[in-house]
Amino acid sequence: QVQLVESGGGLVQAGGSLRLSCAPSGRTFSYHMGWFRQAPGKEREFVAAITRSGGNTDYADSVKGRFTISRDNAKNTVYLQMNSLKPEDTAVYYCAASLILSRQLKHFNYWGQGTQVTVSS
Repeated sequence: QVQLVESGGGLVQAGGSLRLSCAPSGRTFSYHMGWFRQAPGKEREFVAAITRSGGNTDYADSVKGRFTISRDNAKNTVYLQMNSLKPEDTAVYYCAASLILSRQLKHFNYWGQGTQVTVSS
């Protein structure tokens, strides 16, 4: 069973930045990776995705130009750099792994436990 471990969440003021990290525990990992988020009372939504090689990325319109997904396969880690944060970015952020590059939750086989990001106004 693959476990994904996220880190890097926290409290930041609007306009600030955070970098989230995600790594699998205990084994080498080669999947397409995605970040999702879920705000209180809302459904979990797609944020960004990246292919195994890191050569292709995809972003939700709401974060395009502000967030950057990347991966370091030598370190077996995926990152989400979040800049120009807004209060509406407040949510629990989850990383997930998929065999196909997708925006749909149902295509992601493994999920992390989530990390809280809170943006104050």
